[in-house]
Amino acid sequence: MPSLIGMLAASRVLATAWARAALFGTLCLVAVLLALFPQRYLAAASLTPTDPDSLGLGGTLGQLGAINNVFGNQAAIEVALRVGRSVSVRDRVIARLGLVERIDLGDRIAAQRWLERRVTVRSLRGGIILVTLDDADPRLAQDVVGAYVTAIRDDLAKIARRQTAYKRQVLLELVGAANDRLDKAQVAYDRFRLGTRAAMPDVKAALLSSQVADIEATIQARTVELQTARQTYTDDHLSVKRLRAEIAALQGQLGRLRATGRGGDGTVGQVVAESSELYRRERELAVAKTLYEGYLRYLQGTAVEDMTSTAAVRVLEPPHIETARQVWWPAAAVGGAALLVWLAIEFYRLRPPLAPRPHKAGEQEPHGA
Repeated sequence: MPSLIGMLAASRVLATAWARAALFGTLCLVAVLLALFPQRYLAAASLTPTDPDSLGLGGTLGQLGAINNVFGNQAAIEVALRVGRSVSVRDRVIARLGLVERIDLGDRIAAQRWLERRVTVRSLRGGIILVTLDDADPRLAQDVVGAYVTAIRDDLAKIARRQTAYKRQVLLELVGAANDRLDKAQVAYDRFRLGTRAAMPDVKAALLSSQVADIEATIQARTVELQTARQTYTDDHLSVKRLRAEIAALQGQLGRLRATGRGGDGTVGQVVAESSELYRRERELAVAKTLYEGYLRYLQGTAVEDMTSTAAVRVLEPPHIETARQVWWPAAAVGGAALLVWLAIEFYRLRPPLAPRPHKAGEQEPHGA
């Protein structure tokens, strides 16, 4: 069975070289003209997602607990591409340019399909996103690409603000809870100080230690005086009895101060118990203050995130028209295919395949033929 090229080569329409040259030459010429005319223009714009470090705000946002890029560095390009190819972005472009009336597409669905088919949003190396449109109207192409860049930036900013609003709501609840905890800790701390009748109970412990040291020094001094008096007087002497009574009174006072029970007023046990309770309440107050100040700092950071939400995308190249002449590749492909078919037919006619040799009567056909 002859091949397609053989059938074309054997057809009467393509029997002469002039007929083949006229048909395929005309087809190639028309394809070249369609590929080059009308002149087409390529509008392009490039952009890239940004992070706080690239804006010089990394340190400031870090101190305020703010995270400018809510998507994470590993997903920023994918998110930007998905947003750029979304229905929302196309709707923004249609509304911004009045595209349905401008190019007479009929309705919004037709305009959506036109943009989806004609506009290309793709990523390049280095995290760069390229938006291109090839059209015969350079102004329309540039306007559409510019509207795409604006819509992508606005949608990413809207996503960032929505995420920041959710974060702010959570932080407001945390700040409220931390504020209540701080108030309770402060009230408990002040109530304890009022209960102990001392503004600073730890000072009371220092005074007790000083008082114990003074009594011990006094006892030691009276003991030396007693030993000196005994060298001169008997134990029944009035001076000896007075010193012994003073020493006994001081030792009794020292014993009461050194008592470890919590019942006595101004004893070591009471001061230790009060100091332990004071330190516990101070720790609770410090934790409450730390939580409140930390959550408040993060809450302040959300204001900075809102201010930098529109900087989520950095435009590297504004919408512009490429200077290189554009080729309509579908027409060029048709012309190339016509040229290849023409060359194949000419080669077929120059070197046609050999016809099968007829078998003689009685000659056995080769095995497997």
